[in-house]
Amino acid sequence: MRNGSTPSQIPGPAVDNDGVEAIVAAGGLHNYQLKLHAEYGPVARFPLPGAGLAVSVADPVLLEATAKINKRPEKLFEFLAPLQESGNLQTIPADEHVPWRRVMLSVLAGRPSHEAHFARFTALAAEMADRWEREGEVALQKDLSELSLRMICQYALGSGLASEESVGQVVSAFEDVLTEYLGRMYQMEGPGQARAEESLAYLRATVDQVLAAHKDQEERNDLIAALVQAGESPARIRDTVLMIMMAAHHTTGVAISWMLYLMARHPDAAKRVTAEVDQVLGDRAVPGYGDLKDLVQLDRALKETMRLYPPGPYGAREATEDVVIGDYEIPAGTTIFYPFWAVHMNPDHWPDPQVFDPDRFTPEATAARPRLAYIPFGLGPRSCEGAGLAMVEAELVLATLLKRFDFRLAPGQTVTPIERFVLWADGDIRMNVTPRPKN
Repeated sequence: MRNGSTPSQIPGPAVDNDGVEAIVAAGGLHNYQLKLHAEYGPVARFPLPGAGLAVSVADPVLLEATAKINKRPEKLFEFLAPLQESGNLQTIPADEHVPWRRVMLSVLAGRPSHEAHFARFTALAAEMADRWEREGEVALQKDLSELSLRMICQYALGSGLASEESVGQVVSAFEDVLTEYLGRMYQMEGPGQARAEESLAYLRATVDQVLAAHKDQEERNDLIAALVQAGESPARIRDTVLMIMMAAHHTTGVAISWMLYLMARHPDAAKRVTAEVDQVLGDRAVPGYGDLKDLVQLDRALKETMRLYPPGPYGAREATEDVVIGDYEIPAGTTIFYPFWAVHMNPDHWPDPQVFDPDRFTPEATAARPRLAYIPFGLGPRSCEGAGLAMVEAELVLATLLKRFDFRLAPGQTVTPIERFVLWADGDIRMNVTPRPKN
């Protein structure tokens, strides 16, 4: 079918509407994708709201043909336009994106940057743990999302936030902005346009103050310094800081919460991870940066968690030229949908995919799989620039919490994944935390 094939010739459901009704009936786009590929195979087409007829690819081998595409569908990311003044950073053209991404990776993926912020990240995690010990029962995703936002505020704004009150104001303002603008995607009620615009103006002014102060600081923020040195405009730097805060706000927090949920459900795996944490940390309450490389069991459990519950359950690209995917030639301009969750649940590459098994991530098991079988941070030139930083944050928080607490699910709740830009638990995950006996 390679000669003259079109998306409409690819297997898929009848197309007589924009697909919203079917997606809602399935319980969200993440669930819809699992059903779509179970019925129609590894390449399927479906009506994607806001993008017309899209082609979804759930096989990691076939995904290789799309791995170099450097364009996101602009229509799907229009909701971010109000947050940006220098061009939507999620959809800027490749000639702008490539040098910008190079600068971002030079900082976000680098050990010096991780080490420079590690002590403050750890202090924030310990402060939350102190509060948890007093409370006993906690809402994981609410608290951990706020913690991840506090961490990324510290990272992106650094010493420009002079006080804890300033951090709190930024957190509150950012929640207003996210709730209003992201909520529009899901017809959810937010704080209102006026309040969101006021909060966005406050955030921009805060970043501007940080940029102004940065010129006179001896110890400069490494991210801002790199952007300044690369010649980025103040508006682009401001937008970059805000975009990093948005992208990192929920993703790291929900990943940590899903792992704690799985630890509570799988006590044998939890024992292996906590025994390793005890061995590596000894009598220390928190890890050092150098400890992370020795937390092998924790790393495998976290990766298996993000296979089962990828924080961002899907992505999308727009074909910039005709591309052959399996038996089909996909024409330029087509939206290619990446159903990360369906890829991670593909039984051809993940036997018994519903089972939680951290040993899937031994070096031997990983080497035996196609490289795109596991893509929690996306793939190709538009993959997440902050993947390395996110893993550092998640592992230090998990080590701190698992060293300190036993986790038991609060009774009387049903934990159901729902898609709200990231993979949330409907109604959060309530957990009873009990201090572990000290060694």
